[in-house]
Formats: sequence, C-alpha cells, structure tokens
Amino acid sequence: MTVRAVAAGLVLLLAVACTGQTPPRSRPGNAASGGPPVCAQPQGDPPPETPTTIDVIEQAYLCILANYYSGATLDARSLLSAGFVAFTQELNREGLDPAEATMPALTGDRKADWGAFEAAYRKITAGLPADADLRQKLAAVTLRAIVAALDDNHARWTQGVRPPPGRYDDDQYGLGFKANLGAQVTVNPGAALPPLFVTTVLGGPAESAGLRPGDIIESVNGSAPFIGTTVTPAAVAALYPRYPEAGPVRLRLLRQDTGRRRTVTLKPGLYQPDPAALQVVTSKPLRDDIAYVRLSGFAPDAADRVFKAVSRMGAGRTLTGVVLDLRGNGGGSPDEANRLLSGFAHGKVTAYQCAGDGTCETMRTDDSVPLLGLPLVVLTDRGCASACEHFGAAVKDLGLGRLVGTRTAGAVSGPARPYLLSDNTILGFPSKHHLGPGREVIDRVGVAPDHHVPLTPGDAAAGRDPALAKALTLLAG
Repeated sequence: MTVRAVAAGLVLLLAVACTGQTPPRSRPGNAASGGPPVCAQPQGDPPPETPTTIDVIEQAYLCILANYYSGATLDARSLLSAGFVAFTQELNREGLDPAEATMPALTGDRKADWGAFEAAYRKITAGLPADADLRQKLAAVTLRAIVAALDDNHARWTQGVRPPPGRYDDDQYGLGFKANLGAQVTVNPGAALPPLFVTTVLGGPAESAGLRPGDIIESVNGSAPFIGTTVTPAAVAALYPRYPEAGPVRLRLLRQDTGRRRTVTLKPGLYQPDPAALQVVTSKPLRDDIAYVRLSGFAPDAADRVFKAVSRMGAGRTLTGVVLDLRGNGGGSPDEANRLLSGFAHGKVTAYQCAGDGTCETMRTDDSVPLLGLPLVVLTDRGCASACEHFGAAVKDLGLGRLVGTRTAGAVSGPARPYLLSDNTILGFPSKHHLGPGREVIDRVGVAPDHHVPLTPGDAAAGRDPALAKALTLLAG
C-alpha cells in the first residue's frame, strides 16, 4: 500500500474497518444556537487542515455522544476528565502550570459539564503566551485523549497525516520491514508473545542496514520490547512510524545462526518496495492442485479478485482445495469479507452489528455469489484484524474450513464511520459493535486457530512456512 493509500485510509476510514455505507449525520447538537456545526460525512478529500480549537473539541464531543454505539448511555465525564488530564500534562511538559489549571466539578449533566470544561479551558489558555503552535498542541492532545477515553480500537482522530500531493504514489513510508507483531499489538497488548523478530524485509532503511528475516529485535530505542512476557507497546509502536513526524529508530539485533549482536539506526522514510508487496491479491498454484491466495486487505472488489484468481488457477487443472492466507491482513470492508464468505456458504449469518441497547443488524451471505465448492484452509496470525477477524470467525463458527496459524489480533470493536470536523480533520468510531455468528465477542479476544502453528525466528531465517505446510497436509488428508 502506498503512502497516499495509507494516508487516504487514515483520513477517510481511520482504522482498519470500513462499511462502505454512507455515515449518518449526527443530531444537531448546539449548531442551531451558533455553536460548532454538526459532524457529517466527508465528501472527497478534505481541504487543508486549519487550527484545532476548543470549538472543534466541542464538535467532536457532541459527535461522539450523538453517534457512538454506546453514546446514549456513555458517562461523558470520563471523556472530559481524560481530556483535562492530557491538557494539564501537556502544560507541564511545556514548562507551564497556571494556578487556575484546576479540573472543574462535573455533575453528570452533559451540557453543564461541557460548559464548565470549556470555561476552564478558555480561561487557562487566555493566560498563556500568544503562541499558535502551543495552542494547537494543547488542543490536539486534549481531543486525542477524549477519543482515547472510549478505549475502542476503531475510534481515532486523524490529524496531520496527509502527505504532500505529487510524487509518492509508488512509495511506502516506514522502516522497510515487517515483524511478527503487527501494528494491532498497540491496541491489544495482551495479544503479543515474545520474541520480537523480523519476518520480512521489504526494502528501504531495513534493506540498507542489512536486516534479514529471523533477526531478533532485543531492544527498540534502548527499551526491551517485552518485560518478561508482557509487551511494552511504546517500544513496539516505534516500529510502525506515523507519517511524517517520526524520528529515527534504534534497534539492537541478534542474528541467531551466528550469535552476532549489533545496533542499527533506521530513519523512517519513503522507499519503493518489491511491487508484490503492494498487491492486495497474490496467487499461485501449489502442488498443482491447490489454489494459494494471499489477501493483504479487504479492499473494494477484493472478494471478486480472489474468486478470479482461483478461477484462473483452475483453468486446465482440477483443484482440490484453497489456501487463503490472511496473515497480516489488517481488515477493510466487512461487506467484502461477507462477499468472500459467500463463495463458501449460502444461507448463513456471518456476523451481527449491534447498538448499545442490544438491538442487532444481521449480516448474511450473499447467495447470488457462486459457490466455489472447494475445501478451505485459512492462515491467520496476530496481524489479522477487524474485517479479517469477521471472516475468520465465520469460517470457524460455520464450519466452512479450518484455521491454521495463531490467534487473530482481537481488534474488531465495530466498523468505523468517518466524520469531518470543522478544522478539516477526521474523527471516526463505530456506530455499531461487532459480534460473531454465535453472538460471541471477538474484540480483545481474537479468533483461535483450529491448529496452532506459530512462526519461529528459525523458520523465518530459513524461509520455512510451517503454517502453510500444515495447511497442505490438511488438504491432502
């Protein structure tokens, strides 16, 4: 995926899920009285961002209460408290700690509490130096903390992530490698198990520094990625730098076959990876009778591209099974996941999307999709998130095939909807939360494989793929 695609995904969908449906407009809030306008769906690329102000923060607050799946019952004091904590902490970091920076009393009355919060915020900022960068920083940390207080892996405020227009369509941004812990570990740290190691070198800084698959990452910027068996999310998050402000990342590496330890510093940047790394669907026949398809994300038309790939491989040979590789698949459209499931079953419920009051919409297979009629094995790992977990849970619950690899990410709270704020940034969160076909919660839990086959550093270094080998054994049986 290119830098432009990454940024577009963040700007338009924020997280890893997208319904492809038109987001609803929020209730009027206080727009009629001259306050911030209602949050609404973005139309195309937003204009350039403008300063984030207390009015933008109010707009986001009202948007969450009006549209978040549990917004009607949410204790809004938790959002305002988190925002004020972040606000005062940032003041402290800037060497400023005004005497009036005191949290106002909150009563549980949403309107009155916002009024008290806004009055305190305005009073404090009025006494600060006339520094536009400082005011932007304070507003940004406050708004980001309010969104983070939802504790929802599909809720995010995206600001300052758009690349300049022009020359980046064929590039990726980052360190140039993949590790066995996907970016989703930062939202579900309990999903991670040591050690942290390189699985794929894509190019760019990692290739220039001589990283290889199987290299164990013993420290990130001087901090161990694990303390015992507990991941340190800040250390791991450094491996997934955010465009454009990320700084250099210092890695302490161990190459197991030689025992050599060394330290390298990788500066995130734009690079051109192998073209195959940019493809959503890649495929090849295995053993001459198995269709292997790797799907990197549930992008628009992903299901049809998988079906076409299987059809091409079936020309001139008799296929006896399909291996669908969803490792590292960060999600995308649940509608595409549903359509792909429809190639393996008809007349089935694949998931539920539920409101805060417990009412649920049923997602069903599209029975106009032709059945493939082939045995299925799905490869999963901790990088399989959101719509990928929707797919994996349905395969397992409905008996459509077998899952091989490791448990999925547990990052599937619900499909995110984007809302445009008046500073031209994007706020997003689910209006529904996801349940599996058996009405089970998958978020934070993940989907366990039928056959647990983890990748080891030795496997990565030797180019072995034990999960794929197990899949072929199952299909042969």
